[in-house]
Amino acid sequence: MTAPAHDPAGALLADAAMLADRSGRAEPVRLVPLIGGKNNRVFEVALADGSHCILKSYFSDPRDVRDRLGAEWAFLSYAWARGVRTVPEPLASDCAKRLGLYARLPGQKLLPGRVQACHVEAALDFVLAVNAPPHDAARSLPQASEACFSIAAHIATVDRRVAQLGTLDPEAPLKPEVERFVGGSLTPAWNRTRGRVEATAARLGLPLARDLDPADVIVSPSDFGFHNALADGSVLGFLDFEYAGRDDPAKLVCDFFCQPEVPVPQGYFPRAVERIMSGLALPALHRERFAMLLDLYRIKWTCIILNHFLPLGAARRSFADPGARAARCAEQLAKAADKLAEIEV
Repeated sequence: MTAPAHDPAGALLADAAMLADRSGRAEPVRLVPLIGGKNNRVFEVALADGSHCILKSYFSDPRDVRDRLGAEWAFLSYAWARGVRTVPEPLASDCAKRLGLYARLPGQKLLPGRVQACHVEAALDFVLAVNAPPHDAARSLPQASEACFSIAAHIATVDRRVAQLGTLDPEAPLKPEVERFVGGSLTPAWNRTRGRVEATAARLGLPLARDLDPADVIVSPSDFGFHNALADGSVLGFLDFEYAGRDDPAKLVCDFFCQPEVPVPQGYFPRAVERIMSGLALPALHRERFAMLLDLYRIKWTCIILNHFLPLGAARRSFADPGARAARCAEQLAKAADKLAEIEV
């Protein structure tokens, strides 16, 4: 889906031409903004030879120190070097301008409610492919965004996100309603969930602060789900790896089953756990870790959904898609309530 092109100064077209030349591609003749990006501006680039590629302009803000371009470029370069072809080929980048040029993947976005067993299997195939031996190159990848290597780190990440919701944007639409939701529903649910996680860890004899064995750390696409996938017949391609890097396999699996845009039916959770366990040869204790952290990640994703009400989240959304904030906020508050309701009391 596209929106009318908007680049009055032609600066981005000139940048695209520089990157296309650097990668040996034909000259760009037109940029068309693509709708749907949450954090960055994304354009389809039409080239003079009739082919197309993708230009990404990455969000940057002093309050967010993540190197989004660096993380995505490192992951895609790693995947392509290993022969994985279900991701975009990285063509050229400009770190100073925070721009990346990529090959365009074929296919269409999957719609909510249309996820089938074959799609879940394809996603798991992809995770196992980027984690197949040899593992030497993986050690050079950065840590994933909000990487967690202990139960205590998982808890601290969600604690931090819940606390951030105490500093809502004063100009956010529906601010009083969000404050009531956070204080009356989200925070009590988090306190109960955290208590259950800590009790389960104690029952398993798993110290909260103990880090994973380095052999169990994986390469994670991060923010991984069917919201970042394209279906081309029976083949799935995967997009958007600006949060990717080394991480806990439990975080990958729980994020996959908690992302709200194109939900993965929960009935596939046992199958996914078993494939990840066997495919990555993980010790048996990980099966328990996956299960006990799932509600924790439902809390985390409730917080993520409410990012629209935070100053930095609003800035990212405005950069990617300057639109009607009030309507977006109302939609996000409803989604947050739905996500929280997935937790069994």
